[in-house]
Amino acid sequence: MSKELEGKVAIVTGAGDGIGKLHALKLAELGASVVVNDIGTTLQGKGEDKSKAQQVVDEIKAAGGEATTHHGDVANWQDAEGMVQTAIDTYGDMNILLNNAGIMRDATIFTMSESDFDDVVRVHLKGHFAPSKFACNYWRAKSKKTSGPIFGRLVSTASEAWLMGNPGQPNYAAAKAGITSLTMGIAQLMLKYGVTANVVMPRARTRMTLSGPTAPIFQKPEEGFDTFGPQNVVPFFAYLCTPRAERISGHLFIVWGREIKALTRPQTLEVWNAEEEWTVDSVHEQLAPSFEKLEPVKDGFTTPAV
Repeated sequence: MSKELEGKVAIVTGAGDGIGKLHALKLAELGASVVVNDIGTTLQGKGEDKSKAQQVVDEIKAAGGEATTHHGDVANWQDAEGMVQTAIDTYGDMNILLNNAGIMRDATIFTMSESDFDDVVRVHLKGHFAPSKFACNYWRAKSKKTSGPIFGRLVSTASEAWLMGNPGQPNYAAAKAGITSLTMGIAQLMLKYGVTANVVMPRARTRMTLSGPTAPIFQKPEEGFDTFGPQNVVPFFAYLCTPRAERISGHLFIVWGREIKALTRPQTLEVWNAEEEWTVDSVHEQLAPSFEKLEPVKDGFTTPAV
Protein backbone atom coordinates (compact mmCIF):
# COMPACT_ATOMS: atom_id res chain seq x y z
CA MET A 1 0.00 0.00 0.00
CA SER A 2 1.20 3.50 -0.85
CA LYS A 3 2.47 5.54 2.11
CA GLU A 4 0.63 8.61 0.85
CA LEU A 5 0.61 10.23 4.28
CA GLU A 6 4.30 9.64 4.99
CA GLY A 7 5.60 12.63 6.97
CA LYS A 8 2.11 13.80 7.93
CA VAL A 9 0.85 13.99 11.51
CA ALA A 10 -2.75 13.11 12.36
CA ILE A 11 -4.93 13.45 15.44
CA VAL A 12 -7.90 11.10 15.75
CA THR A 13 -10.30 11.73 18.62
CA GLY A 14 -12.28 8.87 20.13
CA ALA A 15 -9.69 6.53 18.65
CA GLY A 16 -9.59 3.93 21.41
CA ASP A 17 -12.48 1.91 20.06
CA GLY A 18 -14.88 1.40 17.14
CA ILE A 19 -14.61 3.48 13.99
CA GLY A 20 -12.20 5.89 15.65
CA LYS A 21 -9.75 3.06 16.22
CA LEU A 22 -10.09 1.97 12.58
CA HIS A 23 -9.44 5.56 11.46
CA ALA A 24 -6.22 5.68 13.48
CA LEU A 25 -5.03 2.33 12.15
CA LYS A 26 -5.79 3.28 8.54
CA LEU A 27 -4.03 6.66 8.72
CA ALA A 28 -1.01 4.97 10.27
CA GLU A 29 -1.11 2.35 7.51
CA LEU A 30 -0.93 5.20 5.01
CA GLY A 31 2.21 6.47 6.73
CA ALA A 32 0.92 9.15 9.10
CA SER A 33 2.17 9.52 12.65
CA VAL A 34 -0.96 9.39 14.79
CA VAL A 35 -1.98 10.96 18.07
CA VAL A 36 -4.55 8.52 19.45
CA ASN A 37 -6.94 10.50 21.62
CA ASP A 38 -9.37 8.69 23.90
CA ILE A 39 -10.31 9.26 27.51
CA GLY A 40 -11.72 5.75 27.63
CA THR A 41 -15.26 6.33 28.85
CA THR A 42 -18.24 4.06 28.40
CA LEU A 43 -20.74 4.73 25.64
CA GLN A 44 -22.68 6.83 28.16
CA GLY A 45 -19.59 8.89 29.02
CA LYS A 46 -18.87 7.30 32.38
CA GLY A 47 -15.46 6.44 33.87
CA GLU A 48 -12.01 6.43 32.26
CA ASP A 49 -9.82 3.70 30.78
CA LYS A 50 -6.45 4.82 29.46
CA SER A 51 -5.60 1.33 28.26
CA LYS A 52 -7.84 1.64 25.20
CA ALA A 53 -5.77 4.37 23.55
CA GLN A 54 -2.55 2.65 24.56
CA GLN A 55 -3.65 -0.62 22.95
CA VAL A 56 -4.24 1.18 19.65
CA VAL A 57 -0.81 2.82 19.87
CA ASP A 58 0.76 -0.54 20.60
CA GLU A 59 -0.99 -2.06 17.58
CA ILE A 60 0.21 0.73 15.30
CA LYS A 61 3.80 0.41 16.53
CA ALA A 62 3.70 -3.37 16.17
CA ALA A 63 2.83 -2.85 12.50
CA GLY A 64 5.81 -0.52 12.06
CA GLY A 65 3.97 2.79 12.44
CA GLU A 66 4.34 5.78 14.72
CA ALA A 67 1.76 6.74 17.33
CA THR A 68 1.36 8.26 20.77
CA THR A 69 -1.52 8.57 23.20
CA HIS A 70 -3.47 11.56 24.42
CA HIS A 71 -5.97 10.87 27.17
CA GLY A 72 -7.54 14.32 27.42
CA ASP A 73 -11.20 15.33 27.28
CA VAL A 74 -11.99 16.64 23.77
CA ALA A 75 -14.45 19.17 25.17
CA ASN A 76 -12.03 20.57 27.73
CA TRP A 77 -10.36 23.75 26.48
CA GLN A 78 -6.91 23.03 27.93
CA ASP A 79 -7.01 19.36 26.94
CA ALA A 80 -7.97 20.22 23.36
CA GLU A 81 -5.12 22.69 23.10
CA GLY A 82 -2.79 20.13 24.65
CA MET A 83 -3.87 17.54 22.09
CA VAL A 84 -2.68 19.71 19.22
CA GLN A 85 0.47 20.62 21.12
CA THR A 86 1.19 16.94 21.74
CA ALA A 87 1.28 16.34 17.99
CA ILE A 88 3.60 19.30 17.44
CA ASP A 89 5.91 18.46 20.35
CA THR A 90 6.11 14.76 19.47
CA TYR A 91 6.30 14.86 15.68
CA GLY A 92 7.06 18.49 14.82
CA ASP A 93 3.85 19.25 12.97
CA MET A 94 0.09 18.66 12.82
CA ASN A 95 -1.65 18.13 9.48
CA ILE A 96 -4.84 16.13 10.00
CA LEU A 97 -7.65 16.30 12.54
CA LEU A 98 -10.30 13.61 12.40
CA ASN A 99 -13.03 14.40 14.95
CA ASN A 100 -14.78 11.24 16.01
CA ALA A 101 -15.35 11.28 19.80
CA GLY A 102 -18.89 11.05 21.15
CA ILE A 103 -21.22 9.56 23.73
CA MET A 104 -24.91 8.64 23.75
CA ARG A 105 -27.77 8.98 26.21
CA ASP A 106 -30.95 8.39 24.27
CA ALA A 107 -34.41 9.46 25.42
CA THR A 108 -37.35 11.45 24.11
CA ILE A 109 -37.85 15.06 25.13
CA PHE A 110 -40.37 13.87 27.73
CA THR A 111 -37.84 11.93 29.79
CA MET A 112 -34.42 13.37 28.91
CA SER A 113 -32.63 14.97 31.85
CA GLU A 114 -30.79 18.27 31.70
CA SER A 115 -27.44 16.55 32.21
CA ASP A 116 -28.15 14.01 29.46
CA PHE A 117 -28.76 16.84 27.04
CA ASP A 118 -25.85 18.99 28.19
CA ASP A 119 -23.29 16.18 28.36
CA VAL A 120 -24.01 14.76 24.91
CA VAL A 121 -24.00 18.19 23.24
CA ARG A 122 -20.81 19.04 25.12
CA VAL A 123 -18.86 15.95 24.05
CA HIS A 124 -20.05 15.96 20.44
CA LEU A 125 -20.36 19.63 19.54
CA LYS A 126 -17.86 21.32 21.85
CA GLY A 127 -15.69 18.21 21.47
CA HIS A 128 -15.51 18.97 17.75
CA PHE A 129 -15.18 22.74 18.21
CA ALA A 130 -12.34 22.84 20.74
CA PRO A 131 -9.82 20.64 18.89
CA SER A 132 -10.79 22.29 15.60
CA LYS A 133 -10.17 25.75 17.04
CA PHE A 134 -6.63 24.97 18.10
CA ALA A 135 -5.90 23.06 14.89
CA CYS A 136 -7.11 26.00 12.80
CA ASN A 137 -5.10 28.46 14.87
CA TYR A 138 -1.99 26.39 14.25
CA TRP A 139 -2.67 26.02 10.53
CA ARG A 140 -3.34 29.74 10.07
CA ALA A 141 -0.14 30.70 11.89
CA LYS A 142 1.83 28.15 9.87
CA SER A 143 0.39 29.49 6.60
CA LYS A 144 1.24 33.07 7.53
CA LYS A 145 4.77 32.04 8.46
CA THR A 146 5.33 30.31 5.13
CA SER A 147 3.40 32.99 3.18
CA GLY A 148 1.27 30.44 1.36
CA PRO A 149 -1.19 27.58 1.62
CA ILE A 150 -0.24 24.59 3.77
CA PHE A 151 -1.49 21.02 4.02
CA GLY A 152 -4.41 20.71 6.43
CA ARG A 153 -7.28 18.24 6.60
CA LEU A 154 -10.23 18.40 8.98
CA VAL A 155 -12.92 15.72 8.91
CA SER A 156 -15.95 15.81 11.20
CA THR A 157 -18.11 12.80 11.97
CA ALA A 158 -21.84 13.50 12.01
CA SER A 159 -25.00 11.42 11.63
CA GLU A 160 -28.16 11.34 9.59
CA ALA A 161 -29.97 11.73 12.91
CA TRP A 162 -29.80 15.49 12.43
CA LEU A 163 -31.44 15.28 9.01
CA MET A 164 -34.46 13.41 10.33
CA GLY A 165 -34.58 15.09 13.74
CA ASN A 166 -34.57 11.74 15.53
CA PRO A 167 -37.26 12.01 18.26
CA GLY A 168 -35.39 9.56 20.48
CA GLN A 169 -32.11 11.50 20.24
CA PRO A 170 -32.85 15.22 20.64
CA ASN A 171 -29.41 15.79 22.21
CA TYR A 172 -27.38 13.74 19.72
CA ALA A 173 -29.28 14.96 16.65
CA ALA A 174 -28.97 18.60 17.70
CA ALA A 175 -25.24 18.19 18.30
CA LYS A 176 -24.71 16.61 14.88
CA ALA A 177 -26.59 19.47 13.21
CA GLY A 178 -24.28 21.87 15.01
CA ILE A 179 -21.21 19.92 13.93
CA THR A 180 -22.29 20.14 10.30
CA SER A 181 -22.81 23.90 10.45
CA LEU A 182 -19.58 24.39 12.38
CA THR A 183 -17.56 22.45 9.82
CA MET A 184 -19.10 24.26 6.85
CA GLY A 185 -18.02 27.54 8.45
CA ILE A 186 -14.50 26.22 9.00
CA ALA A 187 -14.32 25.12 5.36
CA GLN A 188 -15.08 28.66 4.19
CA LEU A 189 -12.67 30.28 6.63
CA MET A 190 -9.73 27.94 6.06
CA LEU A 191 -9.85 27.56 2.26
CA LYS A 192 -7.30 30.30 1.66
CA TYR A 193 -4.83 28.60 3.99
CA GLY A 194 -4.93 25.30 2.07
CA VAL A 195 -7.08 23.49 4.64
CA THR A 196 -10.07 21.37 3.67
CA ALA A 197 -12.98 20.59 5.99
CA ASN A 198 -15.75 18.06 5.36
CA VAL A 199 -18.50 16.21 7.21
CA VAL A 200 -19.08 12.47 6.88
CA MET A 201 -22.20 10.65 8.12
CA PRO A 202 -21.34 6.94 8.26
CA ARG A 203 -23.89 4.15 8.40
CA ALA A 204 -21.91 1.52 10.26
CA ARG A 205 -22.05 -0.92 13.11
CA THR A 206 -20.73 0.84 16.21
CA ARG A 207 -21.38 0.90 19.95
CA MET A 208 -23.90 3.64 19.20
CA THR A 209 -25.88 1.96 16.44
CA LEU A 210 -25.97 -1.31 18.40
CA SER A 211 -27.26 0.34 21.56
CA GLY A 212 -30.76 1.45 20.58
CA PRO A 213 -33.70 0.70 18.30
CA THR A 214 -31.38 0.52 15.27
CA ALA A 215 -29.52 -2.49 16.68
CA PRO A 216 -31.38 -5.16 14.61
CA ILE A 217 -30.58 -3.30 11.40
CA PHE A 218 -26.84 -3.13 12.05
CA GLN A 219 -26.25 -6.71 13.17
CA LYS A 220 -23.52 -8.54 11.27
CA PRO A 221 -25.02 -11.01 8.76
CA GLU A 222 -24.20 -14.67 9.08
CA GLU A 223 -23.04 -14.73 5.47
CA GLY A 224 -22.61 -12.48 2.44
CA PHE A 225 -21.43 -8.88 2.25
CA ASP A 226 -21.38 -7.07 5.60
CA THR A 227 -23.20 -3.91 4.48
CA PHE A 228 -22.82 -2.08 7.78
CA GLY A 229 -19.33 -3.29 8.60
CA PRO A 230 -17.35 -0.30 9.91
CA GLN A 231 -14.41 -1.26 7.72
CA ASN A 232 -16.47 -0.18 4.69
CA VAL A 233 -16.53 3.51 5.67
CA VAL A 234 -12.92 3.93 6.77
CA PRO A 235 -11.28 4.23 3.30
CA PHE A 236 -13.41 7.26 2.46
CA PHE A 237 -12.54 9.04 5.70
CA ALA A 238 -8.87 8.30 5.00
CA TYR A 239 -9.14 9.50 1.40
CA LEU A 240 -10.40 12.90 2.56
CA CYS A 241 -7.18 13.19 4.58
CA THR A 242 -4.90 12.67 1.58
CA PRO A 243 -3.33 15.19 -0.82
CA ARG A 244 -5.51 13.82 -3.63
CA ALA A 245 -8.62 15.21 -1.89
CA GLU A 246 -7.39 18.81 -2.05
CA ARG A 247 -10.41 19.97 -4.10
CA ILE A 248 -12.98 18.43 -1.78
CA SER A 249 -14.02 20.86 0.94
CA GLY A 250 -17.26 22.13 2.41
CA HIS A 251 -19.18 18.96 1.56
CA LEU A 252 -21.54 16.65 3.42
CA PHE A 253 -21.34 12.93 2.69
CA ILE A 254 -23.13 9.70 3.57
CA VAL A 255 -21.01 6.55 3.32
CA TRP A 256 -21.96 2.93 3.87
CA GLY A 257 -21.45 -0.48 2.34
CA ARG A 258 -20.27 0.07 -1.22
CA GLU A 259 -21.83 3.54 -1.59
CA ILE A 260 -20.58 7.09 -1.12
CA LYS A 261 -23.15 9.85 -1.48
CA ALA A 262 -22.63 13.63 -1.56
CA LEU A 263 -25.61 15.72 -0.46
CA THR A 264 -26.63 18.97 -2.11
CA ARG A 265 -27.69 22.17 -0.40
CA PRO A 266 -31.28 22.33 0.92
CA GLN A 267 -33.77 23.10 -1.84
CA THR A 268 -36.61 25.61 -1.63
CA LEU A 269 -39.99 23.90 -1.49
CA GLU A 270 -42.08 26.88 -2.55
CA VAL A 271 -42.09 30.69 -2.33
CA TRP A 272 -45.06 32.94 -1.58
CA ASN A 273 -45.20 36.70 -2.08
CA ALA A 274 -47.77 39.28 -1.05
CA GLU A 275 -48.70 42.49 -2.84
CA GLU A 276 -49.43 44.14 0.52
CA GLU A 277 -48.35 43.54 4.11
CA TRP A 278 -49.06 40.03 5.32
CA THR A 279 -52.06 39.33 7.51
CA VAL A 280 -52.99 36.06 9.17
CA ASP A 281 -55.81 35.68 6.66
CA SER A 282 -53.65 36.37 3.60
CA VAL A 283 -50.99 33.94 4.84
CA HIS A 284 -53.63 31.24 5.11
CA GLU A 285 -55.10 32.04 1.69
CA GLN A 286 -51.71 31.60 0.00
CA LEU A 287 -50.27 28.69 1.96
CA ALA A 288 -53.32 26.52 2.60
CA PRO A 289 -53.72 25.23 -1.00
CA SER A 290 -50.15 23.93 -0.96
CA PHE A 291 -50.11 22.36 2.50
CA GLU A 292 -53.49 20.73 2.04
CA LYS A 293 -51.72 18.44 -0.43
CA LEU A 294 -48.93 17.53 1.98
CA GLU A 295 -48.91 15.16 4.95
CA PRO A 296 -47.75 16.67 8.25
CA VAL A 297 -44.19 15.59 9.17
CA LYS A 298 -44.06 12.96 6.42
CA ASP A 299 -43.73 15.58 3.69
CA GLY A 300 -41.72 18.04 5.79
CA PHE A 301 -38.02 18.58 6.31
CA THR A 302 -37.78 15.63 8.68
CA THR A 303 -37.35 12.97 6.01
CA PRO A 304 -33.65 12.06 5.69
CA ALA A 305 -31.81 12.08 2.39
CA VAL A 306 -31.37 8.41 1.51
